[in-house]
Amino acid sequence: MHITLISGSHRPTGESHKVASYLAQQLQTLGHTTTILKPKELDLPLWDDGIWAGDATWQTRLQPIQAELTRADGVVVIAPEYDGMVPAALKNFFLFLSPAEVGHKAGLIVTVSASGGGAYPVAELRTSSYKNCKLCYVPDHLIVRNVGKVLNANAADNDAREDAYIRARIDYTLRVFAAYAEALGDVRRSGVTTTDKFNYGM
Repeated sequence: MHITLISGSHRPTGESHKVASYLAQQLQTLGHTTTILKPKELDLPLWDDGIWAGDATWQTRLQPIQAELTRADGVVVIAPEYDGMVPAALKNFFLFLSPAEVGHKAGLIVTVSASGGGAYPVAELRTSSYKNCKLCYVPDHLIVRNVGKVLNANAADNDAREDAYIRARIDYTLRVFAAYAEALGDVRRSGVTTTDKFNYGM
């Protein structure tokens, strides 16, 4: 399967990108192909209704992103916690998604905290990011706490106990996520999700 990872940090060298790279590597180990998208680097302006009007500039800007997400079997969303919130570029990114790209595909939430936080972005993404694009978040999620002390290439930079725990948890969660991604392919192929009448969530 092909998995798209969305790394939501605004920082060029943010720890979320380290987490995204590790997750991509582990997914590849499981036999999947991966692509990492970074909304901040995509430099998308704030959403405007030119998209609805078929504005050519918007279509040109969005086509590569839509093509990547359309070919994905599942989507992993990596969100650092900024003052208890999901980063603005990531929230804006979700405004451009539709069921055509990610509808009824498995989604995995991964949040990142420099300390012991990370729970608020999970709640925010589960509350407000899936309704109209119809991404299906799996029940499990990951919170990478104390991120500076885990998943580093140099073992000396890691807290051994925390690092061992989160690596094991990631391995388990990615396998669960992949099983959902495969199963939801059958849902999409069944035709029951195809509609021109109920494109948006309630």
